[in-house]
Amino acid sequence: MTSFISIIAEHQTIIQSLHQQSNAIETAGSLIIDTFKNNNKILLCGNGGSASDCQHLATEFMVRFVNQRRPLPAIALTTDTSILTAHTNDFGFDHVFSRQIQSLGNTGDCLIAISTSGNSENIIEAVIMAKNKQMNIIILTGNTGGKLAYFSPYTITVASDVTARIQEAHILIGHWWCQLADENFS
Repeated sequence: MTSFISIIAEHQTIIQSLHQQSNAIETAGSLIIDTFKNNNKILLCGNGGSASDCQHLATEFMVRFVNQRRPLPAIALTTDTSILTAHTNDFGFDHVFSRQIQSLGNTGDCLIAISTSGNSENIIEAVIMAKNKQMNIIILTGNTGGKLAYFSPYTITVASDVTARIQEAHILIGHWWCQLADENFS
């Protein structure tokens, strides 16, 4: 049986490894702030736990993280069950996010695409559509980055192949971006 202490140690090792990604994390944070300053919006997409992370981060931007401030336009493309189920039923799952980006995305907006494996086809299609719409793209992934690692200069790859540890690192990164938003817009 895996002990809780060993999980903490594994978590700490992964979080410490983020030091190697600090420039990419900070550059992506600046991109997010510039997106909001230019009156553009953030769109977020992911699957499973990463979908929940999208909802979490969109809420922190829209409502607040810690400080009182104006709402910042952020939309989790993972929340509308009618769109998700109708699109999946009628067209399949691969384009469920790209179709929303086709409709909602504008030049200057930013997509935050989250995939722990880096190989989720619907996230890859979302990134391709965002590129076609001349949006900026931030990718959060894990392990080697998978296929997504090559789509954006703003790719942050968490050095783990354990989904839970990758997601823990993603939410820490996202929380820092939310704190940055609080500091810039309070």
